[in-house]
Amino acid sequence: MRLLIAGGGIGGLTAALCAHKFGIETAVIEQAEALTEIGAGVQLSPNAMRVLYALGLGEALMEVAFQPQAAEIRDGASGAIKASIALMEMAERRWAAPYFNVHRADLIRVLRNALHKRAPDAVHLGARVIHYSASAHHVDVFAEDGRHWRGDALVGADGLHSIIARQAFGIAAPRDTQQIAWRAIVPAATVPAHIRPPPSACVWTGSGRHAVTYYVRSGALINFVGVVERASDAPEAWDAEGRKEEAARDFAGFHDTVQAIIAAAPQLHHWRLYDRDPLQRWGEANVTLLGDACHPMLPFMAQGAAMAIEDGFALARSLSQTTEAAAALRHYETLRQSRTARMQAASRANQARYHLHDTLQARAETAALKLARAVAPGAPAMAMDWIYGFDVTA
Repeated sequence: MRLLIAGGGIGGLTAALCAHKFGIETAVIEQAEALTEIGAGVQLSPNAMRVLYALGLGEALMEVAFQPQAAEIRDGASGAIKASIALMEMAERRWAAPYFNVHRADLIRVLRNALHKRAPDAVHLGARVIHYSASAHHVDVFAEDGRHWRGDALVGADGLHSIIARQAFGIAAPRDTQQIAWRAIVPAATVPAHIRPPPSACVWTGSGRHAVTYYVRSGALINFVGVVERASDAPEAWDAEGRKEEAARDFAGFHDTVQAIIAAAPQLHHWRLYDRDPLQRWGEANVTLLGDACHPMLPFMAQGAAMAIEDGFALARSLSQTTEAAAALRHYETLRQSRTARMQAASRANQARYHLHDTLQARAETAALKLARAVAPGAPAMAMDWIYGFDVTA
């Protein structure tokens, strides 16, 4: 069995490593000239870490990760805690794996290095896929520069605007959610010690906006993401630079910690947020999709990367269980579609929770969370069991 993977991001590299684990040859076809990543943070919850540990990457990730003490929801203005889960204490005990925050570039480097060591010739760079051709027995992928690859199956791990998905289904453009996202990576030492963010994966909520802060690279850097409901001429690409003054206006009235992070940011990027309704079909014959190519989701559950990582393992194991590639891909899709659709819906729903517009509604939500903390302190953790407790490797 030979698997062709269009896209060398987190999902594509994980799928290649999982395929190697199951004895499947791979070719990763990536348009970039080098496997590098722009700076941003990634939350690797226990459901994702199970896959990465199964691939033998736990030690390498431990060296570059930060383990948050808690997951918190705080009031954006006052900083008061509204809900909290003791992640460091609970993750391995309840969900049998740790919770890591990592710099995206560090995660890509760990995946890239592991794949190079195990399958040195697997990655083909500078190859912009333009189309594929599938028959009953094989699939051919063609790049703009004239190169072409043949395999038994193809997975499009090529993101929101997937070339593979477009050819397979002619899917419509993704939905503009009328929200913009800001992001920055800030050296922790540049933020005054007394107002640095807590050592948690922290959501700061407000009316029509929210911010997320957490540490990466063993605590040396702070990852900041801020989302605001408003129309904007911000581009789709998330590497476009934005103005610090505009970000400060978007989060005016937020806690001093958020203000200080924005002020200390060496560079701020912004982009428009898009998503898509769950696809009814992910593939045809010996072609399928993975990650954002088939289930893009808003970043309000911190599960986009985790879903792609889970996809990679489920795909590789399905292919390892039969010589019929098309049957294996349909099995993989059946395994993954309901879970990823539920995650897409949960991500959309969290926008309403984080962006409470009505003052009375916000007060009621806060009161309910406080009551839950007092009466049933384990309720927030129980609510996450379906996410963090899921084990795709089982």
